Amino acid sequence: VQLQASGGGLVQPGGSLRLSCAASGFTLDYYAIGWFRQAPGKEREGVSCISSSDGDGSTYYADSVKGRFTISRDNAKNTVYLQMNSLKPEDTAVYYCAAAEGPYVLGYVPSKQYEYDYWGQGTQVTVSS
Repeated sequence: VQLQASGGGLVQPGGSLRLSCAASGFTLDYYAIGWFRQAPGKEREGVSCISSSDGDGSTYYADSVKGRFTISRDNAKNTVYLQMNSLKPEDTAVYYCAAAEGPYVLGYVPSKQYEYDYWGQGTQVTVSS
């Protein structure tokens, strides 16, 4: 069971990036998937999460990214994406994706680190001019 996060890089403020979380050894459909980030000197925080495919497609966004980030699934590619627009310097962090087995009540999206069972390595996102 492995998760591979990719798509990070250096981008100017106002720019966009799309992060990908690809799975091997299991099917992402049945898992809630979350994106978390950790900036230097700060604790890891939840950014955006999406329920499993047998849920109702519920999503969670941290207040700091609402309206700018969008999480989505491509089950055919066994991949979850995080589209990040209007990036700000404060978005600079290492971004991690994680999978939660559940089960969860319909409509509930796990957003806390302890709720996630599998973690990928991080991908660095740097927003700077």
